[in-house]
Amino acid sequence: MLTLTIDGRQIEVKEGSTVLQAAREHEIYIPTLCDDPRLEPYGGCRLCLVQIEGVPRPVTACTTPVSEGMKVETTNEYIEGLRRTVVELILSDHPNDCMVCEKAGDCTLQELAYFYGLRENRFRGERRQYAKRDANPFIERDMEKCILCGKCVRVCEEVQGVSAIEIAYRGFNAKVCPPFEKDLDCEFCGQCVSVCPTGALMGKLSLGKGRQKDIKKVDTVCPYCGCGCNLTLHVARNEVIRVSSSPETLNEGWLCVKGRFGFKFISSPERLNTPLIRKNGRFEEVSWQEALDHVAERLGGIRDRYGPDAIAGLSSARCTNEENYLFQKFFRAAVGTNNVDHCARY
Repeated sequence: MLTLTIDGRQIEVKEGSTVLQAAREHEIYIPTLCDDPRLEPYGGCRLCLVQIEGVPRPVTACTTPVSEGMKVETTNEYIEGLRRTVVELILSDHPNDCMVCEKAGDCTLQELAYFYGLRENRFRGERRQYAKRDANPFIERDMEKCILCGKCVRVCEEVQGVSAIEIAYRGFNAKVCPPFEKDLDCEFCGQCVSVCPTGALMGKLSLGKGRQKDIKKVDTVCPYCGCGCNLTLHVARNEVIRVSSSPETLNEGWLCVKGRFGFKFISSPERLNTPLIRKNGRFEEVSWQEALDHVAERLGGIRDRYGPDAIAGLSSARCTNEENYLFQKFFRAAVGTNNVDHCARY
């Protein structure tokens, strides 16, 4: 452990920690747009600038390792002036459409503009212009709102290992894009959507369905496989419009394409709401008790007439491990057969 001082507070942190990590562990706020604790430090947004005693210039807290006896100042008039200027420069190349932006209320850049009270911009001038639409089925890319924080690029490379996107060109022409600037064509895991601090990347299935004010959040578990990833359902007007996951969960906030975008079945008109039994060649709705009695009678009759091995059970990867355990236990102990299989291909 190392001892250092941040804003007059003496604290202890693990050796190898950065100044930003040390501050976060002790609930000392340092603003940032490009940092994510789950990704490697980047130092791109320059908002986490701090002053360290003995260092002649401000340094980025996210890339500066702590040292024994270090004295750090995270806020003063000079530092806040630098941060305010950085936010102004970012906003000078950013659309001023918060009133209709899908990310309003959940946008880190909007929060910083609010914190610094930025109503006017000294640097407003020419802005980058990009085509709005992309034919991919899941992710809406509005690159005029991109602040080049690099989080989408880094999560695609560091977490997914796909490297489907990269920052291309230089200077004013720099932008995040797929190879040869074609439409996005990847695994569509949506990790890039989850880390984007602005409205540059959004899920297409949730566009126009509701923003933070309209949403009720419900925590649940993903139904698609046995991994047990935690989900947060964003519900508006009694409909699931978006799925996210908290970084504090066992899956650290990461999801696959099914977990993040495969939620339309919930409100599908084709979804069955009641059990059905075929009677006289047609399916008829029945109660759960009648359906269970029918299944028990038919399974018992087949077992008594042809033996237990005339029956087999096929379970599903969409069930939990506990449900699958009960399923196989039922077939082995109650029915009396080992004819049990499991489809792990959804």
